[in-house]
Amino acid sequence: MNLRLFLPLLFVIFSFTSVSASFPVKRAAATHQNTTISEDSKADLYTPAAAAAGYDKWVAVAFWFFLGVFAAHRWYAKKPTGWNILYILTLGGLGVWAIVDLINILTDNFN
Repeated sequence: MNLRLFLPLLFVIFSFTSVSASFPVKRAAATHQNTTISEDSKADLYTPAAAAAGYDKWVAVAFWFFLGVFAAHRWYAKKPTGWNILYILTLGGLGVWAIVDLINILTDNFN
């Protein structure tokens, strides 16, 4: 591969791997009119995106079947970005990684 193409591609791949750690989300202690939330219910406080995000095995299987080439099932399960890009570039590890992912999804070991 030409060095002019390889170095920018390498830069893009490594820049995506550091994106997820660049801004942490902090939970704020919620109070409402002089009432505080107990310590047990503080664990249930999440950001709106995390509260709406769930994981359904059959949705992941549908993503694997229809959009598996683009690693949609891996993005849906919030796998690391660098590994997802590698999955796309290697076409699912030439099919081996894709089959392993499907087996792990169906046996509930993927998440």
